[in-house]
Amino acid sequence: MSVARYRPARGAAGEASEPERRAVYLAPGQVFASAEPAEASTILGSCVAVCLWDPRTRAGGANHFLLPDWAGSGTGTARYGNVAIASLVQRMEELGARRRDLQAKLFGGAAVIEAFRTRPDHLGARNVTLARQQLEQLAIPVVAEDVGGSRGRKVLYRTDSGLALVRLI
Repeated sequence: MSVARYRPARGAAGEASEPERRAVYLAPGQVFASAEPAEASTILGSCVAVCLWDPRTRAGGANHFLLPDWAGSGTGTARYGNVAIASLVQRMEELGARRRDLQAKLFGGAAVIEAFRTRPDHLGARNVTLARQQLEQLAIPVVAEDVGGSRGRKVLYRTDSGLALVRLI
């Protein structure tokens, strides 16, 4: 996970129009949560990012996973959706969030390889299904999503506001 700081543009009177945010890049298999203003960015194809926000604490976080389920053999890492989502929820709770207050946004799950686009169970679709199921089991509502299709996405997620910006690539 690479981290940098950036200062937002200044308003007309010279005051910051937005808070200074730490910039964080999420590579596949990474999880990030923060109670401080941060902007997490990631690039997704068939991978999925789940972004959580708690409007009460104004804390947020995101993950980036490649595969739906860790079946229990080998090492369970955040490269798997079920591990990545559980890890993100745990980190949010450590920041003072209550599960009942969390809101989710879901991104990715494209069929970027043309040969797999006709298959309804392509990897991206399975990742999206797993994310929806896990969030439903945790009673965390999905308030927005941009999933599926055949193109990748660049996602910017602001942890202090829950704002997500998505660009197809």
